[in-house]
Amino acid sequence: MSLSANNPDRKSWLHVDKNSDFPIQNIPFGVFLTRDDIITIGTRIGDTAIDLGALHQLGYFDGIALTEDIFLQDSLNDFIADGRKTWRAVRNRIAHIFDSNNTDLKQNKHHKEIVLFRLDEIEMQLPVQIGDYTDFYSSIEHATNVGKMFRDADNALLPNWLHIPVGYHGRSSSIIPSGIPIHRPQGQTFPADATEPLFGPSKLVDFELEMAFITTDANDLGEPIPIDEAEEYIFGLVLLNDWSARDIQKWEYVPLGPFLAKNFATSMLSSVAGLLEIVEGGPIREQALDVHRLLLDADRCAAVVVTKASGS
Repeated sequence: MSLSANNPDRKSWLHVDKNSDFPIQNIPFGVFLTRDDIITIGTRIGDTAIDLGALHQLGYFDGIALTEDIFLQDSLNDFIADGRKTWRAVRNRIAHIFDSNNTDLKQNKHHKEIVLFRLDEIEMQLPVQIGDYTDFYSSIEHATNVGKMFRDADNALLPNWLHIPVGYHGRSSSIIPSGIPIHRPQGQTFPADATEPLFGPSKLVDFELEMAFITTDANDLGEPIPIDEAEEYIFGLVLLNDWSARDIQKWEYVPLGPFLAKNFATSMLSSVAGLLEIVEGGPIREQALDVHRLLLDADRCAAVVVTKASGS
């Protein structure tokens, strides 16, 4: 199914600021509480939150094979499990409903009062129930910089990085929605001027701006997924902050990798953007590194996603 929602010329009848991160071409998915304390799956265009559960009950998704309660959930898991054909059909329909040339909902005042919310009328939730997650060391710049913290510059990037996906299992139970305050972790450190390990709060809490992949339809145990089929298993992308206590990490990471230094909190944005929407609509960068043939994509390229971290 083609993705008409990505049409760069499409405009919405909802107000969208020219600098908005949520034009009609975006259509992310998330979960929120409404002003009536009803939990629903929704999306956002401009500064307007859209209740997909209400849209579905009002018949706006007629013709798409969806269960009655598919959007009346406290997570995206069931929707994600329906597969890419459903994701694309729903995104295309949302784009059609809110297209500037479509007046079906635009001129129905009663339906708009049920479906549309200001952002200050909703409370975003964690978008998915996470059974497990793996943190990959996938940026050469990040891997090199962190390596310099723990080793000399000549050995910052270890040899295996160029040949296998380097990663470790994170702690899914401490993933929280972005914006929730966290506690400074306590643990063992071994400062350079110390003669024995010390226990106390971390003095080197760091943040990591990362991109998380939300996956679906897990393969059977022992059954590999070929690289050229990977897109079938990835629902979307979401920004993530993997908090790190570097002084604790430096002392504990040998030989089995991060533990308490990385599992005290991971902040996750509440909106999930579609993978294929980004890949098909954005710039592409050629794959420059020579990697193992098992990891080599046939197109030798990757989507370019520009992110920026800022804080006070």
